Amino acid sequence: MGKKHIVEKSAEEVLAEGSKVEKTLAQIAPSLKKKSVNTAAIHILSSYNNTKMTLTDMQGNVLLAQSAGRVGFKGSKKGTSFAASKVAQAIGEAIVALNAKEVEIIVKGVGAGRESALRSLSTQGINITKVKDRTPIPHGGCRPKKPRRA
Repeated sequence: MGKKHIVEKSAEEVLAEGSKVEKTLAQIAPSLKKKSVNTAAIHILSSYNNTKMTLTDMQGNVLLAQSAGRVGFKGSKKGTSFAASKVAQAIGEAIVALNAKEVEIIVKGVGAGRESALRSLSTQGINITKVKDRTPIPHGGCRPKKPRRA
């Protein structure tokens, strides 16, 4: 099979990779400065491969959508809890820019980013009023195949 090649990164390369992931709010959503919302809703969709978060007003109009890929993660790193917390930080900055006082959170999915996204939002000082779990659960399932003829 051969020898394995271990790639070692210097401290400068690690810092450069981290700065690539962090983007400012001005780059993410320049149109948010004009709007102001009292209450908002955050929809978190957490799968095994990615974490997506959508910031909406209470009528369901989308104000900002973020995902781990859009924040700067690639490949299997998008499904990690660290990536979900970075997405939550970006959404948190948008909530501060909108001057939203209260936020409802709707969680859907079974990925690793569910808990870390919630924790990251709560540590940013956002007033969370409700947390709903809307993960789809199968009931009954599909119709089974008919039995094989002899």
